[in-house]
Amino acid sequence: MSDFPSAEHWWIALDITLAGLELALLTMKKGEFAHVLLQPPYAYGEMGCPPLIPPAATVLYEIQVVDYFDSAQADHFVGLEPDQQNALPLSVLATVTNTLRNLANRCFNQGRYDAAKFSYKKAEKEKEEEAGEVKDVKALLLPVYLNLSLTELHLESPRKALKCYKNGLDQQKEVYSRMFKAWRT
Repeated sequence: MSDFPSAEHWWIALDITLAGLELALLTMKKGEFAHVLLQPPYAYGEMGCPPLIPPAATVLYEIQVVDYFDSAQADHFVGLEPDQQNALPLSVLATVTNTLRNLANRCFNQGRYDAAKFSYKKAEKEKEEEAGEVKDVKALLLPVYLNLSLTELHLESPRKALKCYKNGLDQQKEVYSRMFKAWRT
């Protein structure tokens, strides 16, 4: 049994503050295991991080890349102002929504329900749709609402789960209603 902490979920360039650790991770492949020895300039510097890391310490990390997920486009999209998001084509919104939902699904399957909820909530945010895109955006959000509903049940929030489920059904009803109206005309 290892003395090291269990697997963690990190965002490279956002969560990792040690330059050497980030460089090492960027060169690794899925399943790869490495011992990474970081000199002070690539670790905690000349000051260290008292009281745990002494000044000018060389630090050894044991790393295994269990899995990775590229969410750069989604992270960029979420950081944009609403008017900037609205200016992007629907295809970008679809990619971002699916990326966030897939990330949330991974967290859910790992039993990390709070992290799953966070990602589902990010995917739920809508941009103001163009008139012709409403049906497509609503269809994108249906699986997000249904997955969020299941996550809320696992977090023992049945009222929130019911609300998310109802939102999902409302999305579906609106999609079918618009499709029917379009068919009739």
